Amino acid sequence: MSDDCLFCKIVAGSIPADVVASTDRVLAFRDISPQAPVHVIVIPREHHGDVSTLAAADAALLAEVVEVADVAATELADGQYRLIFNNGPRAGQSIFHVHAHVIGGTQLGWTPA
Repeated sequence: MSDDCLFCKIVAGSIPADVVASTDRVLAFRDISPQAPVHVIVIPREHHGDVSTLAAADAALLAEVVEVADVAATELADGQYRLIFNNGPRAGQSIFHVHAHVIGGTQLGWTPA
């Protein structure tokens, strides 16, 4: 856990979140600035800076993050969703606690950079 990490504070309960799914090791909650009708953030409760670091340290935990993302999307977006990991600041990562964005609930287009 990192004392200055927003997502670690959510895991600790010191910042509230609208939780939609959870396990002992993973938490899924609604994004406070949604980009689609369904926009959920899925995080491991344990702090890892990015998806590459998590994959190297604990592949089973990364798989659990994806499983919880699918559970949330099945409930909220009929199982049709986009799963996005931003890895590094140039890729758009702004919080350095690995997290997946579950985006759905509408027809999604593609806007490449």
